[in-house]
Amino acid sequence: MTTPRDHLPELSTEEKASLTSGRDFWTLKPIDRVGVPSIMVTDGPHGLRKQAAESDHLGLSESVPATCFPPASGLGSSFDPELAERVGVALGVESAIEDVAVILGPGINIKRSPLCGRNFEYVSEDPIVSGVIGAGLVRGIQSQGVGSSLKHFAANNQEFERMTASSDVDPRPLREIYLRGFERVVKDAQPWTVMCSYNKINGVYASQDPWLLTQVLRDEWGFDGLVVSDWGAVNDRVAALVAGLDLEMPGSDGAPDAAVATAAASDPAVAAALDASAGRVLDLVGRALDRPAVAGPLDVDAHHALAREAAGRSIVLLKNDAVDGAPLLPLADDTTIALLGEFARTPRFQGGGSSHINPTRVDSALDALRAVAGDRVAFAPGFAFDPAAEGQDALRDEAVALAASRDVAVVFLGLTDAEESEGFDRDHIDLAAHQLALLDAVVAANPRTVVVLSNGSVVALPFADRVPAIVEAWLLGQAGGSATVDVLTGAVNPSGRLAETIPHRIEDTPAFGNFPGSNGHVRYGEGILVGYRWYDARDMSVAYPFGHGLSYTAFAYGEISAAVTASGDIEVTVPVTNTGSRDGREVVQVYVAPVASVVERAPRELKAFASVEIAAGATADVVLTVRREDLAYWDIRVDRFVVEGGSYRVEVGASSRDLRGTVTIDVAGDAVLVPLTPESTLTQVFAHPVAGPMVAGAFAAMQEQFGGDGDGIMSGEAMAKMMGSFPIGRLPAFGWGLDRAGVDQLIAAANAPRA
Repeated sequence: MTTPRDHLPELSTEEKASLTSGRDFWTLKPIDRVGVPSIMVTDGPHGLRKQAAESDHLGLSESVPATCFPPASGLGSSFDPELAERVGVALGVESAIEDVAVILGPGINIKRSPLCGRNFEYVSEDPIVSGVIGAGLVRGIQSQGVGSSLKHFAANNQEFERMTASSDVDPRPLREIYLRGFERVVKDAQPWTVMCSYNKINGVYASQDPWLLTQVLRDEWGFDGLVVSDWGAVNDRVAALVAGLDLEMPGSDGAPDAAVATAAASDPAVAAALDASAGRVLDLVGRALDRPAVAGPLDVDAHHALAREAAGRSIVLLKNDAVDGAPLLPLADDTTIALLGEFARTPRFQGGGSSHINPTRVDSALDALRAVAGDRVAFAPGFAFDPAAEGQDALRDEAVALAASRDVAVVFLGLTDAEESEGFDRDHIDLAAHQLALLDAVVAANPRTVVVLSNGSVVALPFADRVPAIVEAWLLGQAGGSATVDVLTGAVNPSGRLAETIPHRIEDTPAFGNFPGSNGHVRYGEGILVGYRWYDARDMSVAYPFGHGLSYTAFAYGEISAAVTASGDIEVTVPVTNTGSRDGREVVQVYVAPVASVVERAPRELKAFASVEIAAGATADVVLTVRREDLAYWDIRVDRFVVEGGSYRVEVGASSRDLRGTVTIDVAGDAVLVPLTPESTLTQVFAHPVAGPMVAGAFAAMQEQFGGDGDGIMSGEAMAKMMGSFPIGRLPAFGWGLDRAGVDQLIAAANAPRA
């Protein structure tokens, strides 16, 4: 059977070049002469955004109705890759019904700062969570014969100057934090496409960086799919082609195609790159054509039910203190409720920008709670979204009076589209002053107050010590209103966990002072200490830690055991018992760190997790695998990941700061032989298996001459510390046993090839 790639030898240079850019905003060019059709790609990532009329990236044309699932800020808090895969399956089904070949997502960029305007579309501040959840989504989408587009590759962590700014990041954090999640998804799920980001990385546009798109993505990770640009991300089309960018989107006036064809006609390297890219585009078309026909129509009810389940699993119960002897939540069946805040009536369920979905329906918390509690619920908006709107005082007074007349006040607060969206970053992490004023007045009138948050990224919680219950409800998609009521009433036992730390102040955050940069550069000065790594390294107080989340039941952890497997992974086993009276789900988290390290390391790093359903009174033996490669740090001396040998501390718990047990295990290290140069220090020379013994005698004689046991100008111990950082190439000037020829011979002997 003939495939689209089989036609590659038949194509002219101009036809090949035409394949490497879009026909318009959402479709690829056909080659009618040989029967290669056009295919469609379209926005995601938490729902299908296929425009029904003339296409445009800004969304001015209405898109077809589709299920709006929880955005990544919510779904990531489920800590459940199986749930993510089920959502991915649904996204694939809806894309297939609409004959969409590739849905653009998931987005797994690291939440470097809570100010990033697009954080609602990203999973976590941690690369393991981002990679595992991202891989689940990709597997689900592609199981339906629809491609995914893993984005935005890479180090795209802000909206300010996002199309031109250079993310200036050192090799270790780049590899360990910002690329690690992408590597996990590529290796585990092989997305059909990877979308390069707008920004530069260390001065080079991602779209034309051969190190990023070819050396790392293809040669090191084994990616076999197509690299597509973010919309408008290409600066130099020919340079991008040679670097490994296969498809420029959207379509344009034809000038990029002409530039590619002209360059290919005169430069064999460009011609070879064009053949490779055109072949990958044809492979993508072939994959799309292989998808079996999908029978519609969409089962709207079933997908809405999945959206509701996913939303309920994404909610994080931050606080639930006892009031009058019992936790305030879940709300008792006979409780009278003052439901306050405009978000309860007019839900904000998704973020603004290119991912904006036209939902099949939208549930509000007001309607859902009235359906459950009937006359026991009374509503008052409490505020208008626009702080400048008239009548705020009257709205607040009405809400306060209602709160005073009811058993419990449930206050919905949050961020509006004007406060967080694609295209701009936030200036602060505070809720609007008029919303906080409402809460202060309500708490004064009724201390039995529950706060429900609607936000795509974390907000400061100055009221955390003054209200007994706080529910982090994120942006939850179209069924979020019903899902929130499910949690408030106890129909769903909350199991979400924070995939990002909630700080007290923006000034406490790792990137503060280095975000969003200036003059076209942003320095990633916090290095590897991103998110909880930063707070833990500084033993800094936070509002709520990474991994935190409460339940309506309780879980006890038994004795932890860990063993190194034949493959070098660490298998961790822990019995977890549901000691409460309700069935529930616990997210078991494994944090690992070497007991001692030759480089800077965080006190602990998440390396494995599992979301486990456990019936009341039952015990589950939870087994988690820490991959050996996830123990490694990026060794800048040899430009590769290296696992240090020695003892590792394995901590298991319910959050990064709720650790229920610790074991220590020995791990064999990788062999690292660092080439010696004249700049190598004596410490490095002594540690070298060949050079060390060769210089040991000379250095011992030098110590004897200049200090020995302390009789000279310096003791032997002090001399050793001082000389440890001395470059060996500078020793000849001091006449200490090695002339320049001797140094050269030593380096040559140390670096000689060995069998």
